[in-house]
Amino acid sequence: MIRIAVVGDIGSGKSYIANLFGYPVFNADLEVAEIYKTNKSCFKRLKKNLPKYFSVFPANKIQIIKAIEDSEKNLEKITKIIHPEVRKQLSFFLKKNKKRRAVILDIPLLLENKLNQKSDIIVFIQSKKSEIVKRLKKRDNFNLNLYNQFKKTQLPPSYKKKKANHIIKNNFTNKLVKISVKKILKEII
Repeated sequence: MIRIAVVGDIGSGKSYIANLFGYPVFNADLEVAEIYKTNKSCFKRLKKNLPKYFSVFPANKIQIIKAIEDSEKNLEKITKIIHPEVRKQLSFFLKKNKKRRAVILDIPLLLENKLNQKSDIIVFIQSKKSEIVKRLKKRDNFNLNLYNQFKKTQLPPSYKKKKANHIIKNNFTNKLVKISVKKILKEII
């Protein structure tokens, strides 16, 4: 199985592009949201470690955002509880799709958490920072403080770009991105 990892800056279009490849996608952000909604044991640990913020199951976005905004240490505590669960889901996903020709990994902290393997094909999504910020601000739930907190946990885009096997320049027009995805698939599959 070929593992294609899609990496880039927050808001660069990773999830959209990951789905264009046409293979099963592991979307870590969706997994995290699902853990908050359904995993009672994770919630109990969150409540034990951050009782001021987590009181009623399921954890909701307001609780999570408040905890992260109040302290960087809270983000670290949440991460230590949530990330092992994401790893379990990733392992399950890989086992479930082991006979597939390829899988797509849409994991924002792939390199930071050393979830990549040497054989992974890393695709860096390059977007102009001004375009990213403009698009992020259009999101209903955009929060600049939260954005800045998450940026601190990520490696610089320049590092991710150096690690990449392929680069897709995302100017947020469908046609160019689709051509790039087809070209990469032709080379590796």
